Amino acid sequence: MAITTEDESDPFDAIVDAPFDAALSDRYLVYALSTITARSLPDLRDGLKPVHRRLLWAMRQLKLDPASAYKKSARVVGDVIGKYHPHGDASVYDAMVRLAQDFSLRYPLVQGQGNFGNIDGDNAAAYRYTEARLTKTAIQLMAGLDEGTVDFVPTYNGEDEEPELFPGLFPNLLANGATGIAVGMATSIPSHNVAEVIDATLLLIDNPDVEHAGLMEVFKGPDFATGGLVVDSPEAISTAYETGKGAFRLRGRFSTGRDDAGAWEETGIEKLGSGQWQLVISEIPYMVPKGKLIEQIANLIADKKLPILEDVRDESDEQIRIVLEPRSRNVDPELLKESLYRLTDLENRFSLNLNVLDAGRTPMVMGLKELLRNWVVSQIDILKRRTQHRLDKIASRLELLDGYIIAFLNLDRIIEIIRTEDEPKPVMMKEFRLNDRQAEAILNMRLRSLRKLEEMELREERDKLLLEQEELNKLLASPARQRTRLKRDLGALRKDYAHNTELGRRRTTIAEAAPAVEFSMDAMIEKAPVTVILSAKGWIRGASGHEAPGKEYKFKEGDEAAFAIHAQTTDKLLIACDNGRFYTLGCDKLPSARGFGEPVRTMVDIDADARIVALVVHKPKMQLLLASSAGKGFVAEADELLAETRKGRAVVTCKSGVKLAVVHDVPTEHDHVAVVGENRKLVLFALSEMPVMTKGQGVTLQRYRDGGLSDATTLKLEDGLSWTMGGETGRTRTETDMNLWKVARGAAGRLPPTGFPKDNKF
Repeated sequence: MAITTEDESDPFDAIVDAPFDAALSDRYLVYALSTITARSLPDLRDGLKPVHRRLLWAMRQLKLDPASAYKKSARVVGDVIGKYHPHGDASVYDAMVRLAQDFSLRYPLVQGQGNFGNIDGDNAAAYRYTEARLTKTAIQLMAGLDEGTVDFVPTYNGEDEEPELFPGLFPNLLANGATGIAVGMATSIPSHNVAEVIDATLLLIDNPDVEHAGLMEVFKGPDFATGGLVVDSPEAISTAYETGKGAFRLRGRFSTGRDDAGAWEETGIEKLGSGQWQLVISEIPYMVPKGKLIEQIANLIADKKLPILEDVRDESDEQIRIVLEPRSRNVDPELLKESLYRLTDLENRFSLNLNVLDAGRTPMVMGLKELLRNWVVSQIDILKRRTQHRLDKIASRLELLDGYIIAFLNLDRIIEIIRTEDEPKPVMMKEFRLNDRQAEAILNMRLRSLRKLEEMELREERDKLLLEQEELNKLLASPARQRTRLKRDLGALRKDYAHNTELGRRRTTIAEAAPAVEFSMDAMIEKAPVTVILSAKGWIRGASGHEAPGKEYKFKEGDEAAFAIHAQTTDKLLIACDNGRFYTLGCDKLPSARGFGEPVRTMVDIDADARIVALVVHKPKMQLLLASSAGKGFVAEADELLAETRKGRAVVTCKSGVKLAVVHDVPTEHDHVAVVGENRKLVLFALSEMPVMTKGQGVTLQRYRDGGLSDATTLKLEDGLSWTMGGETGRTRTETDMNLWKVARGAAGRLPPTGFPKDNKF
């Protein structure tokens, strides 16, 4: 058994007594700050997150410049996680893969060899199979690292150093964009065209007070790696960049073709002859996998949600080519395009959230002008640091040149001192007034270097350095010169990314969308006749065609037909329940009539104790007479009864014990209402006395002492009231003179004409 000495500390002495919520808050705050500043948000100055910066730095240390040979990605990932970024190899490799994908980054920073994934959404090969090196853009982003432009900090284990940021002039933050989710905040920055970013920056340098509208004249908006079209208005785009927050509507592009006049236009229509045509998609929205988009379109065809489209084919090679074949040549191409925009990811939204870390590592949402101003300030600071570093180098070299000139003028004496003196250095320093560094440099010269000690060359180099020193001192002292130098450097960079170069040409078109083609889901449903059968127990189905009245249908044991009506697959059904709620169901969604159908309660949320009292085919502008068992009712517009959700729409307010009893389609020529009560009293009054309402109890139709309403209908007064007689003959009887029953609405009424049905139903 071990004996604990007094020198050994008790582990329980390290326990701190503190409120749990305070301790949790402190620790979570540390985690949140770490996530914000060291993981998820990009630095305003170089537009990089730490993992990307460390990746590029490691590749630079491996000398993987564009002119060198490729190295295995595994070597790069190993160096990154071993020296700079102590995280999982998968996350580091994923970040590296994205830097190499030309469909993910507008200006790739890594040049890959091998399978680095594709726009279909397939993953890259494992890092032991792929190779990589830096691109010219990455070299431009890291330019100046050896010129004292940035601070270096120790790596996580203190064995090495890494740069805090990259000093290059390439405007990577806006050029390649960034996305990230931190704690309590996020960033989402699209990519932009470098030439336009530089133009806006030059405009800001020339006029620091330039208005935001002036910047937007040269800074058009996003320029995505996969092209496409941004279809928002210029005003909406400008507002988003002014505030630093917003969103863009991004669409794929249909390929160019010739119109009827023979001119090229972006219609996407390819003529096939005999009036046939097809649509071709040549660009898809950013971050939408091509395979997923094609799958979405194929599912629409399979589910018959886009019947105007017959087929979709992927004929892509290096260029995207998605072919859409319409159902017939009479399909409106614009309707087909609009349908795809609405139903698939051929149109999506990309959010703008210019949330970045400023020079003080503080997260901040900036507008475009503020962002560019801060970037210019950082580049001026880098320019000043580079200038000072060069001045220090010049001063150091001038010091040596002065020593070399003295050595040249006294070369024989210098050689004599070195040959005869045991300690030549102090003797040289004393005799020729050299400092320690000059004397050391002379002593360290090789014999072969003596031939270079020519006074003219030394003095010529010295004069050039003095001239350069003078110019650099002027630059360091003059903000105007610094701005001019920055403009000159930006102008030189712009030539590499001009619009007439392959890499610099604008890929995304900024064009406000034309007014949308009138779009209705009904247009997406193939019209066909259907017979709707609803059983007494609530099982519904749709039989193709219009079945003859009286046809016998099979039902489950104990069930029977309740409704059988004719409709079209494009129609909507109104299902009315006795609790006063109306539900909407599309005829195209009905199950097949080959079986017993499906319970309607699986399609809409009908209360378990509610009973279906009516099934009506909705027609535009049709009116329905609604009456409750309490003898109250009103007229409703059918358009107001359509429900958007499964929960339906509450229309008739039913108090306790009251039920919706009558749902009757009102023909336009009818002008009177007939109501019969359970007491077998009949009243007739003008339809104009009925209010048109969207919901409620309605008005009193008939007054009762006992019982309630039995039935109600509408009629044309001059045609009289008709009802079906009993028996096998099925003949109809009509009472033409109804003046005896015509009273004001709300009367008690009188007994109906002789022969009126005993079940009190019209």
